Amino acid sequence: MSEKNEASIWQGFKAFLMRGNVVDLAVAVVIGAAFTNIVNAVVKGVINPLVGAFGTQNLDSYSSCLKDPCTGTGDAATGVRILWGSVLGSTLQFVITAAVVYFLMVMPMARYLARVEARRKAKEGAHEIVEISELEVLKEIRDELVAQRGSGRGEGPGYGGGPGYGGR
Repeated sequence: MSEKNEASIWQGFKAFLMRGNVVDLAVAVVIGAAFTNIVNAVVKGVINPLVGAFGTQNLDSYSSCLKDPCTGTGDAATGVRILWGSVLGSTLQFVITAAVVYFLMVMPMARYLARVEARRKAKEGAHEIVEISELEVLKEIRDELVAQRGSGRGEGPGYGGGPGYGGR
């Protein structure tokens, strides 16, 4: 029984791993981690020097003291500090990441999906127009045949007593 149970556990695990959304999620995590390195480099190489033009390049050094005396750094620090510079740096990284994801991934994908949907709707509309026009043509042919039969009955070959009927 344990071999069957173990086999079913492995089969279930294999089925779980082979599902498309698990693979997509794994790819997203790997790409996200690599992308984070790029954003961090942009913040450290571009944003921090721009902020440094007005103060220090290290945003983490911006802080406010709530309770004096605020001296020292790390474990030797005294007082109560609010490190708003690190919050500002993290916020900038988040905003840059969100902007790049939106403008380089979300917006182009939304435009692509809108174009695909428009093509699909146009194709369906053209198909309906073709069906309607074919139906209209067939109705016109039917009406014309009915009109010809009604007005020409008894005349010409094949309509009863005419010369081509074969009745001698």
